[in-house]
Amino acid sequence: MRNPVHPIAPGIDAAELLQKRALAGHEHLEAWRAGSADEIAGIRRLVHESWQRSAYLKANPDVPEAPLAMDRDELEEYRRLHPLATIMPVIKKLLVQPSHDSGLLVAVGDDVGRLLWVDGDPVMQRRAEGMMFVAGADWSEASVGTSAPGTALALDRSIQISGAEHFKRSVHPWSCTAVPFHDPDSGAVLGVVDITGTETAVAPHTLSLVEATVAAAQAQLRIERLQLAAAVRDKPRRRSAAATGGQALYRNSLQLLGRDQALLSIDGRTVSLSARHSEILAILGNHPDGLSADDLCAQLYPGEGSSVTLRAEMVRLRKVIQELSPDAVPESRPYRLPVELLPDSGQVLSCLQRGAHRIALEIYKGALLPRSEAPGVVQLRERVSLLLREALLSDGSVDSLLKYAELPEAKYDVDLRLAVLKLLPPRSPKRAAVVADLERIERELQE
Repeated sequence: MRNPVHPIAPGIDAAELLQKRALAGHEHLEAWRAGSADEIAGIRRLVHESWQRSAYLKANPDVPEAPLAMDRDELEEYRRLHPLATIMPVIKKLLVQPSHDSGLLVAVGDDVGRLLWVDGDPVMQRRAEGMMFVAGADWSEASVGTSAPGTALALDRSIQISGAEHFKRSVHPWSCTAVPFHDPDSGAVLGVVDITGTETAVAPHTLSLVEATVAAAQAQLRIERLQLAAAVRDKPRRRSAAATGGQALYRNSLQLLGRDQALLSIDGRTVSLSARHSEILAILGNHPDGLSADDLCAQLYPGEGSSVTLRAEMVRLRKVIQELSPDAVPESRPYRLPVELLPDSGQVLSCLQRGAHRIALEIYKGALLPRSEAPGVVQLRERVSLLLREALLSDGSVDSLLKYAELPEAKYDVDLRLAVLKLLPPRSPKRAAVVADLERIERELQE
């Protein structure tokens, strides 16, 4: 049985297998061009599924270069504030320095597949520039198709991609190993660590090395956060140098899904918000350029909104956020957030955009502020829920559909359960439970 993570089983001649896979890969690409999606021999199932996602997302196998997502100035600012910046010394010591004379490249990307750092063998770096495997480029499945960085993020698991298993033809001479990097506190995906090169890049020991490095870096990030928290406690009346520099240790977040009162986390400190404050931040988080008082009132209050009432709520909200971080206090004229927040609803939408339905479903804990009647919240809630449902119905696995069916909003979703029955084999033991669930829906709707 082939290892779904490692592309070359022990005892197999690597060169011969890679040559066979290359032929199969070219055949598969031609099949996609002809409109055939049949699985073919020689291609691992997870690669086949990744190619399906790549084609669905309209990645082009014949465009040789990955698109550049950020220019130099944008990249420098983004890297400086990214949580992974603080653990780069660990990555450099364990992976980058040993790779300089080994024919390998080390890349670190963010949670949507944009490469932030690329280092390693200088000769290989120059070669990789031809396919735009460079800092600032987008290597998500949506942009380049199957690759270790993009597919590891899409599946949220360690992955090795060898030669012609890549969707893009220009990447067929390369092989790569990638491991997702998770937030040590929340478990959210912060990015990905990748080794790219020749066959050595997909050796079994390479995967172990990258996984061990990621584990060490995650532990280091946790230690630095604990040290930052201690520094803040020791100097509560002024922002210490450690606290100021520590902003890069965190992604400021807003948890809205499956809860009536949001959780706001800034610089590692978390507070539960009132229902109204939750609505305000959900709306402002969805409008980074800000809203006028009239526009925010219209999105916040179902009927005629009072600007006086809004101003009073904003005063109270500012006091709450002031306790977390003075730098994060909302501005006025227009009302806007001066710091970037990462709402869990935004993470779901980002995952859906790159075809990572399983990760989106893991993040999705239920409807966004389900009891809120604020027009802006209702609109956002319906958008997130609808896009997730449509994505799963069009391209979700049986397990994903069954997991979604457990959510309150899917309790009476007949089409969802019919889609599951279409995907299940005729003799699957899971069919009985789905049929029973359909009978329950029919019975309850008739009562």
